[in-house]
Amino acid sequence: MTLLACILSVLLASPLGSGSQPVRSTHSIKNVSADTVRLVFDLTIQDGWHVYSTGLSGSGPISAEVEFDNIQGVQPISGLQFKGNEISQFDPVFSMDVRFFKSKVTFWQDMLITDPAYVMEGSLTYGACNDESCLPPQHVEFNHSGQPQAESAALPAAGGLSEIQGYDPELWAPVSYSSELETKGNSLWGLFLTSFLGGLIALLTPCVWPVIPMTVSFFLKRSSTRRKAIRDAVIYGLSIIAVYVALGLAITLIFGANALNALSTNAIVNIVFFAMLVAFALSFFGLFEITLPSGWSTGTDRKAAAAGLGGIFFMALTLTIVSFSCTGPIIGFLLVDAASTGSILAPTIGMLGFSTAMAIPFTLFALFPGWLQSLPKSGGWMDRVKVTLGFVELAFSLKFLSVADMAYGWNILPRDLFVLLWIIMAILLGLYLTGLLQRKAKRSKPDAAAIVTALASFAFAAWLVPGLWGAPLKAISAFTPPMTTQIFGQNTQMVEAQYTDYNKALNASKVSGKPVLIDFTGYGCVNCRKMEASVWTYPEVSQTIRDNYILVSLYVDDKTPLENPVTIDENGTKVKIRTVGDKWSLLQRFKFGANAQPFYVVVDYKGKLIKGPYGFDTDPNNFRRFLIEN
Repeated sequence: MTLLACILSVLLASPLGSGSQPVRSTHSIKNVSADTVRLVFDLTIQDGWHVYSTGLSGSGPISAEVEFDNIQGVQPISGLQFKGNEISQFDPVFSMDVRFFKSKVTFWQDMLITDPAYVMEGSLTYGACNDESCLPPQHVEFNHSGQPQAESAALPAAGGLSEIQGYDPELWAPVSYSSELETKGNSLWGLFLTSFLGGLIALLTPCVWPVIPMTVSFFLKRSSTRRKAIRDAVIYGLSIIAVYVALGLAITLIFGANALNALSTNAIVNIVFFAMLVAFALSFFGLFEITLPSGWSTGTDRKAAAAGLGGIFFMALTLTIVSFSCTGPIIGFLLVDAASTGSILAPTIGMLGFSTAMAIPFTLFALFPGWLQSLPKSGGWMDRVKVTLGFVELAFSLKFLSVADMAYGWNILPRDLFVLLWIIMAILLGLYLTGLLQRKAKRSKPDAAAIVTALASFAFAAWLVPGLWGAPLKAISAFTPPMTTQIFGQNTQMVEAQYTDYNKALNASKVSGKPVLIDFTGYGCVNCRKMEASVWTYPEVSQTIRDNYILVSLYVDDKTPLENPVTIDENGTKVKIRTVGDKWSLLQRFKFGANAQPFYVVVDYKGKLIKGPYGFDTDPNNFRRFLIEN
């Protein structure tokens, strides 16, 4: 999972949200000589936070570096330099020595002028953390040309906003609420249950199942009394939980809450997740095996041989490492699911659920050793479990490909094609479980569990078929693309947005006299899809919207580039608005003070708040009351 952490720390390149920033930055450009100018970046760091230095290892935190988007007539001289009290110490999270600054630091980059009419545009990128979390990579944008000036101050907020196409001070004026946003959901509880189920499934894999009787027998034989054997087994189970929870805490510490929230809508990250889940599926199909370095298991084996509580802990760590080829894909899938919830607690909750399910059998069989005799023997059923998991991971990988597809406007995976691919995979899984797709040399007679699962898979495929012609398929609505991408027919009960542009919706409101229902949403927003399938298809809700509102959906992860990107000053931090999604995300933050989706408000044609906000709640009666009440 270290590789996953490194990939994500590089890809999450856009700070989200608003509010107090732990690092304040300014930049300037100064003359050094007749043919040299110096880019200077002054960073003021809040107490409790630190900014990492330059030239750190690729497996460590984000190093400070200057990146050029456009450079003409100048070229860098040497590397990025710094002035400040650099602190060096060992970081157990990254398992390496790191260097960082507290309080303040100045970075500078000398540039050789080769043409007086030079142009240089880019950003200083740096990483910032405190003892509990890290920000996604931060950027200090700069754009200089011609003869340098003595100082370049931060852009004023009003000046930056005025350059955004469609900006109107009245329409974008911030609003205040008489009540707090209410949302109903149990995503963390659901994540725990999903992860617990994942742990139970992991127990059935060939890497874990055979270890249960061997480990419990070991504890019973090494202990002088059964009481001591039970105590050791309980400690072993708790050690398993500790190892996996530590993994969840490490993910949280590395990324922090903002970065985890970005995962659900970052198109590039969703492509990475798609590739990861496909790789995990192929490993379960037997094309290759995912393993950790052999030296890790050898080292922990030696420590596990030690007596006492420390030895028991290292036995749990050894189990984690040697079973990684089977549990790794499941853990990866669960961490992807946890990260996409955007909650800072999600990775820890997910690993707590997974590890609890893993630890329970070892404790129970130590309490009741006679049960060991009733355990089914290892055999072909374990291979069927692995292949079934492969199909599951392959199916869920399409969800992440769909997010990137919609965000970039590729239009390669409409809803009906998505459903068709799931139907095909469900049929193939059923055929595999019945033995029809297994090679004759390895074909085994399906047992009762395989037959029941195969029938369930065929039934699921049949249930999906109406979705090819627009059936809502509410049970899986969180994973499928929105109904608007359907090609062969659509659900007539589904209400669709009349506009995807804020200003156009307000103009329509002025003409029709209807208020505007603003739907802040995202292509990668799971809860948005649930609302659309479970609430917007409810006849009384859809009719109420059609009769009484102008509906506009503003996608905060729309990657359509703006004709003229704009850099603004948001609470002392420069933010570059490059895409349509950036624009709508800024509108939600600036006007409504929120950054989560789904998010619903009602405004008049002047952008003045009429009612709201309203958040995620899959009860259609509650949403209808929100729509009809004054």
